[in-house]
Amino acid sequence: MTAAERLAALEELDAATLCDRAETALAVLVEIMNRETTLLRAGHMREAAELTADKTKLAQDYVTIARAVQRVAERLKAEAPLRVDALRRGHEALATQMAENLRVLATARNVTENLLADVARQVSAGQQPKTYSAPNAPARKPEEPLRGISIDRAL
Repeated sequence: MTAAERLAALEELDAATLCDRAETALAVLVEIMNRETTLLRAGHMREAAELTADKTKLAQDYVTIARAVQRVAERLKAEAPLRVDALRRGHEALATQMAENLRVLATARNVTENLLADVARQVSAGQQPKTYSAPNAPARKPEEPLRGISIDRAL
C-alpha cells in the first residue's frame, strides 16, 4: 500500500476510530521518547540508541495519522469536537517532549564529543617525544608512528 493509499484509508475512518488511532500513536511516541530521554540523562547511550529505529517508525506512523487528521479536521470538529481538543493538547505535549528530547540528545552528543576529544588530546600528548636535544636540533621522532583515535559521530 502506498503512502497516499494509507492516508486515504485513514481519512475514510469514522471520527472516533481516527481519533483513537491518533491518540494511541501519540501516547506510544511520547512513551518511547520519555524512555529515550531518561536513558540519555542517566548516561545509558547504547540503550537509548537501541530505541532509535522504533522511535523513527512510531514518529512516521504518527505523522501519517496527524496528516489524515489535518485533512479531515472540519469533519472531525463537527463529529467529535472534544476528541479534537484532546488531540490538540496531546500534540502540544508531544512538541514539548520533543524539544526536551532534542535538548538532551544535543547535550549527550556534546558531552560525548568533548570527552572523546579530551581522550584524543591525552593520547596524543603521551606520544610526544620527551627527550632533550642539542640546541637548534629537532627532537628525536618516536620509533613507532603516532596513532590517532577516531570518533563515531553517529549518536
